[in-house]
Parts: sequence; C-alpha cells; structure tokens
Amino acid sequence: MTHRAESRWIWLTLGLMVGLMIAWAWPHEPAYADNSDRDQDFVIFTVPVGNQAAGFVDPIDAVFIIDFLTGQMRGAVLNRQGAQFASFYLLDLTKAFGVSPNAKPKFAVATGDGQLNNQGGVNLASGVIYIAERTTGKCLAFTFPWQDGPAKANVPYPMRPIHFFNWCQPKDE
Repeated sequence: MTHRAESRWIWLTLGLMVGLMIAWAWPHEPAYADNSDRDQDFVIFTVPVGNQAAGFVDPIDAVFIIDFLTGQMRGAVLNRQGAQFASFYLLDLTKAFGVSPNAKPKFAVATGDGQLNNQGGVNLASGVIYIAERTTGKCLAFTFPWQDGPAKANVPYPMRPIHFFNWCQPKDE
C-alpha cells in the first residue's frame, strides 16, 4: 500500500471517530407527534399518558373518539403487559358543555402536554385534551387518571375538567 492510500485511511478513520464523538455529545431531542383523523361524523386522536419528567421518558398514548352525532367521547389505553385495552374513558360532551337539547353542537379537538400534578393519590395523564364547542363558545381542558395495569372490569374512569375559557360568543346553529 502506498503512503497516499494509508493517509486516506487515516483521515477517513479520524473523521469517522470525530463524527461519532460529536453525535454522542450532541443533545438528543426526540420527535413527538400526536395523531388525529377526522370524518364528518367523528374524530379519532391520541393523547400522551406516559410521564416525561426528571429525564425519565415513559411514552404511551391513549386513543379517544368523539362521535359528533351523539356528543359522546370514548377512550382507552393499551396495557403494556397484556397487549389489550385496559383503561377506559367515557364523557358526554353535551352535558360537559351544557349544550341545549335542540342545539347542534360542533366540536373541535386538540391535545397537548400538561404534566399536571397528581391529585389525591391519582396518577394523571401527561397529556391534556382541549375541546372547543361552537354553540356555547367554550373551550374546555380535560385530563384523566391513568394507571399502567389491568383494568377494573371495563369500568370507565371519569374524565376531569380542568378549566375553560370563552373563545367566542355563543351561537345557535
């Protein structure tokens, strides 16, 4: 092997080592994406429930479906050990928003990180569900309890309203 070929291999090895050291030392930022899909009659979306605190990351999502025709929101979380849905949730949005019986509610939904403090010995999901409704002009934030383990005979856990704000004037449609 010639001196020139040896020099190329040395520079290639040195460059590879420096690149690996930089990649190892560079701060790692995971990419997160909440998922949703909407139809005329319903929306399906995910909410993070695993904790992300003190450098500990334990990601898992809950899946929720809002039926626009009934105003019902249902959700569930997969149990990691049993690979079955274990934690179930149910909320009547028409009651939560105080929608009048003759109104035709229109809902929009978004999710976000909340990392709310646990309350009364109950672990809360790390994500928050934000739901806006057009006829009342309100936007409500919801959280929910979550425990990684077996379910209680498919009994839904209660959803907890956190707070709300009025985003527009109420409008009957």
